[in-house]
Amino acid sequence: MFNKILIANRGEIARRVIRTCRRLGIRTVAVYSQADAGAQHVRQADEAYLIGGPQPADSYLRGEAIIEVALRSGAQAVHPGYGFLSENADFAEAVEDAGLVFIGPKAASMRKMGSKAGAKDLMQAAGVPVVPGYTGEEQDPGHLHAEADRIGYPLMIKAAHGGGGKGMRIVRASGEFLPALESCQREARNAFGRDRVLLERYVERPRHIEIQVFGDTHGNVIHLNERECSAQRRYQKVLEEAPSLFLTDALRAEMGDAAVLAARAIDYVNAGTVEFIVGQDGRFYFMEINTRLQVEHPVTECVTGLDLVELQLRVAAGEPLPVAQGDVRQQGHAIEVRLYAEDPDAGFLPGSGRLERLRLPETGNGIRVDSGVVEGDTVTIFYDPMIAKLIVHAEDRPKALARMRDALAQCEIDGPKSNIGFLEALLRHPAVVEGTIDTGYLDRHLDEFLHDAAPDPVLLVAGAVAQLLVQEDDSRRAASGSTDPGSPWSIADGWRLGHGGHRQLAFGLRDGRIEVDANGSGGEYRVQHDGTTYRVEGARLAGDSLSLRIDGTGRRFQVLERGRVLSLHDGERRLRLAPLSMCRHEAGAAAAGADRVTAPMPGRVVVARAASGDVVEAGQEVMVIEAMKMELSLKAPRDGTIAEVRAQAGDFVEADAVLVLLEEA
Repeated sequence: MFNKILIANRGEIARRVIRTCRRLGIRTVAVYSQADAGAQHVRQADEAYLIGGPQPADSYLRGEAIIEVALRSGAQAVHPGYGFLSENADFAEAVEDAGLVFIGPKAASMRKMGSKAGAKDLMQAAGVPVVPGYTGEEQDPGHLHAEADRIGYPLMIKAAHGGGGKGMRIVRASGEFLPALESCQREARNAFGRDRVLLERYVERPRHIEIQVFGDTHGNVIHLNERECSAQRRYQKVLEEAPSLFLTDALRAEMGDAAVLAARAIDYVNAGTVEFIVGQDGRFYFMEINTRLQVEHPVTECVTGLDLVELQLRVAAGEPLPVAQGDVRQQGHAIEVRLYAEDPDAGFLPGSGRLERLRLPETGNGIRVDSGVVEGDTVTIFYDPMIAKLIVHAEDRPKALARMRDALAQCEIDGPKSNIGFLEALLRHPAVVEGTIDTGYLDRHLDEFLHDAAPDPVLLVAGAVAQLLVQEDDSRRAASGSTDPGSPWSIADGWRLGHGGHRQLAFGLRDGRIEVDANGSGGEYRVQHDGTTYRVEGARLAGDSLSLRIDGTGRRFQVLERGRVLSLHDGERRLRLAPLSMCRHEAGAAAAGADRVTAPMPGRVVVARAASGDVVEAGQEVMVIEAMKMELSLKAPRDGTIAEVRAQAGDFVEADAVLVLLEEA
């Protein structure tokens, strides 16, 4: 076994590898960019070395700098994690050439899978089922269009050298093909440096099932059963689980055998994942092999009891796999979700900023948290905005779903916006609860998972009562230090001559403002909102628990945060309110920007579709920028004439920079 390894990654996966290494007595070396100088993986590794600037190209993608640090530090091997250089065959080869061990597959195996087209041809020759399509070298748009018409629609255009949901388009009619091809090639060129595409028949309402495989240098190849990743948005996984509710025992065995066959076809060593799409009829087709550890590997660890990082290290050190196929067990049910700094109500726009508050569930009792940040850290604009992975394990699927809902209810983030509310809606939705969700369901029904325009009235009343109790408690503390603590004028219960206990409250909710009238004090109130009066009795705020009776019905709420933000949870839904002054009337976000288009976040302009003097309609795309590894379409806020375009293709722009101006209406 190794004495010291270098981890060529950052964030939660770097911390994850460090955790196993520490248990095995292996010293760890971290590398970091200027933006990550204070990051948790830097603090937790035994040694850490700066390798460049904040952009990935200047740091985590600099293979030669990483290898130089490995040699200088005395590391014997390099663990690539996932992302960055993890599937770069040239890097894997360079590590081996430097006399180090690459903790992953051989470069030759990577190259066979590096092209989706070549991988598909190889799998077909090996007898692994593949989807009908075109994988040829000829990339002339006319030729591709003819091949698409031959294959038939619906059809998928995929970047041949892509991954992570980038460079993929669904085409449902011949007339849509060429614009979709242009967009796909442009995104592939920007993300991967190559714009070759392949075409394949699109399977309607498919399930995404992946099989974890492992090979060693002694000729052993096994699979560790499946993970289902059918809950996806724009091809990005949002929930993973094992085992799959969709698979029968016979289909599970057949897919496991096919995955092992695929791994043997490329002489695979170390951890890999064979991904399949499965039609509603149970027919499955090879998609790709991810030649690395997957983000969702904890799901497999929970149900098998195996540490996959430890297996990686042992295989890379030349040891045989310590488990045979017949020894692999699958116990209980595991689910993983990814907690991101992003705004679901704004098209899942990635966020950044300081984590002023980060509350995650306590680990243990079937709850696991893998995170790369702690409270006070900053989610930067340079990397994936994942905050944490929540993983739960229980004896069956209903209990696992309940445990995940409880884990999410304990989460609270103040700083960048997050997808907590979206994940909670996902875990309650019938398509997830009943296990019927397919890979396109979220994109077809996204509105079912987003916030309603109006908050739940009972939650709002509870929030108002919590604010009233906080005000009264604050006032009592202040009064206790005054010259006359017993004076009614010193108590903030709203009592005044002529209107006992009347108070008005105002809250900011997303981009709107909500006002509430209240009468009473000491836990007994009449709360009025939107023409309805609610009778509140016995309200008590003890620690983070609010108990009260609303119109005679007892309720309990968890108060996750109070102060600048008031956050409550009723066990299923959360409500975040920003207490406002009644005399302050803030303009909503919608009131601004009617004559301009601004950058929602830092990024690079991909294409400018409008020029000065052009006449545009409301909603018409005027510019496309690339930020956080995705393309964002910027549209005209109203009908009008373009007065000025301030950025062109290739320009880097800052958040809130004015990119397009319209003439005055």
